[in-house]
Amino acid sequence: MDIRSITEDFAVSPQIAPEDIPEIKAAGFRSILCNRPDHEDYGQPLQDEVAEAARAAGLEMRWVPIVSGMVTPDAAEAFRAALDEMPGPILAYCRSGTRCTMLWSLTKFDELGGARIVEATRAAGYDMAGLVRQLERR
Repeated sequence: MDIRSITEDFAVSPQIAPEDIPEIKAAGFRSILCNRPDHEDYGQPLQDEVAEAARAAGLEMRWVPIVSGMVTPDAAEAFRAALDEMPGPILAYCRSGTRCTMLWSLTKFDELGGARIVEATRAAGYDMAGLVRQLERR
């Protein structure tokens, strides 16, 4: 697995599988947030399969599917609610981790500011500078 920490309480990852859950739990995560729609790619594990394994291991699981490149205000609000309501640390996953990182950046921009978001995401291997520039112009 390729888990990348954005903050102490939030990390992102590409697609996970049910068999990854013991490693995720051993790493100290208490919640998993899936931002990937089912059937996005052939052969990806379905969200229900991952959720069943997560819940069996005592982890909280939430599904906020976001079609790549199509973030709606409702989806961003559902993501924000998940961050506020789920126990941390939270591992969010999608196809590559980029979508989760973008959603985190959108929802944390007003709280953290652009410079801190760019620094945190860049340290994890994701460049959110373009998104931050757009948010600063609104």
